[in-house]
Amino acid sequence: MTKEQDFKNRFATVLQDLQQDGSKDPQTMYLLGSLASDLSNDLKRKNWTEAKQVITPALYDQLLKKFEHEGSEHHAAGRSTHAYAIQALAVSLVAGTQRKDPAMREGEQLLDARINHAIALYRAQPKPN
Repeated sequence: MTKEQDFKNRFATVLQDLQQDGSKDPQTMYLLGSLASDLSNDLKRKNWTEAKQVITPALYDQLLKKFEHEGSEHHAAGRSTHAYAIQALAVSLVAGTQRKDPAMREGEQLLDARINHAIALYRAQPKPN
């Protein structure tokens, strides 16, 4: 299996899982929304879709390394929900490089819509003082 095929399989698994189970888990959606909201805010964009549009190649590389490092740390510490939220952002980011494939482009749009929804849910939550 090529790296591209492996990524497509992993992407499909994350997308399917997020659509079926992840969106029903408030903690997962909160963490995903929190991470994506922070990144979007850092880039001065209102959501994840807009944030991805302004990510430079250098920032793309930084983010992937950060996602890999933090995701591995969370996974090793047994914080699977945190690792899962980071993985969703990472596969969304990589999917943006695969837009020539119509199925990947459509999948990216679906995943990003879920991430943007998670941001909206997170931002609607009352914040502690």
